[in-house]
Amino acid sequence: QVAAASGHTVVLVDQSDEILKKSTKGIEESLKRVTKKKFADKPEAGAEFIKNTLKNLTTSTDAASVVHSTDLVIEAIVENLEVKNELFKTLDKFAPEHTIFASNTSSLQITKMANATTRQDRFGGLHFFNPVPMMKLVEVIKTPMTSQKTFESLVDFSKAVGKSPVSCKDTPGFIVNRLLVPYMMEAIRLFERGDASKEDIDVAMKLGAGYPMGPFELLDYVGLDTSKYIIDGWHSLEPNNPLFAPSPLLNKLVEEKKLGKKTGEGFYKYK
Repeated sequence: QVAAASGHTVVLVDQSDEILKKSTKGIEESLKRVTKKKFADKPEAGAEFIKNTLKNLTTSTDAASVVHSTDLVIEAIVENLEVKNELFKTLDKFAPEHTIFASNTSSLQITKMANATTRQDRFGGLHFFNPVPMMKLVEVIKTPMTSQKTFESLVDFSKAVGKSPVSCKDTPGFIVNRLLVPYMMEAIRLFERGDASKEDIDVAMKLGAGYPMGPFELLDYVGLDTSKYIIDGWHSLEPNNPLFAPSPLLNKLVEEKKLGKKTGEGFYKYK
């Protein structure tokens, strides 16, 4: 959406036409919300903006057939290294030499993905934040093999879609999640020890640190399964790092399928 809205030609690829129809409808709804704010007193200009944005967007279920005419591939599929590597390996065969590959992963190593291809120098991370149309930040990740030219192209692209890029090496969690995930885990440990209630911890961080959400509200919003997946991955990389230690309570809730907002219950209950 943000790439199409900023004048880029975009091909959205997914597994089925059904998913793509749903995605396109979602983008259209999101654009309507944007135009309500952006073109509040100019409805004609708003309608024109939506029309032009959607004109820049086509869909496909066959990534290999569309990649031959792209300058940049941004992967945002399931957080599974093997599945990502399979995709990149395939696309690497069909993409032109100049095409840059980027992953939107939040927790996996970019270097491991780059190594699945023959274009390690034209591979980096572009980590956007949810909801992408609202959030200004993009983390641009440079591996030891990413060329300066590739890195600059990724920074330029981030700016061209109206975002504020920050750069980081290929380190677990990059900047935001490297600080945010241990903070959320520490909040769970504080609660597990019985030092404070989850409600009081949330109020304390909102009123004392000025955070828009407390750590337990945020965990439920992100999804407890996602948080567990990230911390388990980091724990296997650095088993002796106390910040990455798993939490029995988090594991229990995930086992009980209490994953947060999306399932109606996590640390809190949702109607």
